Amino acid sequence: MSTNSHAGDDVIIAYKDAPARTVDAGGVTYAYRELGPKGGIPVVFFVHLAATLDNWDPRIIDPIAAERHVITFDNRGVGASTGRVPDSIEAMADDAVTFIKALGFDKVDIFSFSLGGMIALDLVLKHPGLVRKLVLTGTGPAGGKDIDKVARITYYDILRASLTRADPKEFLFFNRNAAGKPAAKAFVNRLKERTVDRDAPIKIQALQTQLKAIKKWGRSAPADLSKITQPTLIANGDNDRMVPSVLSEDLHRRIKGSQLVIYPDSGHGGIFQFHHEFAPVAVDFLGR
Repeated sequence: MSTNSHAGDDVIIAYKDAPARTVDAGGVTYAYRELGPKGGIPVVFFVHLAATLDNWDPRIIDPIAAERHVITFDNRGVGASTGRVPDSIEAMADDAVTFIKALGFDKVDIFSFSLGGMIALDLVLKHPGLVRKLVLTGTGPAGGKDIDKVARITYYDILRASLTRADPKEFLFFNRNAAGKPAAKAFVNRLKERTVDRDAPIKIQALQTQLKAIKKWGRSAPADLSKITQPTLIANGDNDRMVPSVLSEDLHRRIKGSQLVIYPDSGHGGIFQFHHEFAPVAVDFLGR
């Protein structure tokens, strides 16, 4: 079922060292990584648009993995996972449930970012019993204002980045100012810390299908978020160009008892720019 590449009981707590594993379910081979101490409820990470396993910031994962069993995965058709990317958020959520159940878990905490948060929101409404706690970062609800414009902004920034040979995330996730530019470079460099056994990059067609799914999500009817009773932590920067920051406030208003953190002078990647501040908040929230 999975490939086990570490001997003995040494707990791996650095994401760059997490073994690459696979599990087969529903005709799909899902690629995933796990680290941290086993046992208890795992924290499953739902990744962003165009991202693979290599896109998680180790400064966020590692502090959580110091205390919790952490699992990251590629959804269907992404990175090293087989199959075709679904063209709806709802189908992506169904795949995530398939993956979680294939690993034998009936209760998880979810940490999500951007597209991952949309998938998490749909999943928690359909399978409330599966989720204990929810972390929603850089994301927004179905029918959220201007979510359907994500594709336009993404293509524009990919073009801007290509002209300077930069990583598009430097434009998409960070403000282009004195605080944002060095934070962007530092973030992109952290993503290179893993040097062996890296994931397959996302294919252009997969990215295009994800963008279609996000556009549909932005144009779909709002869900009843008052049904979400799980403890929920919501975070973003105050100037998110991709998924407008007001949508984090919207989620906070609609999810009873949720906790909201907005970081100043930062964009979509606010949690990465402010990882020193955010990681302890996430660890505390998930540990409570």
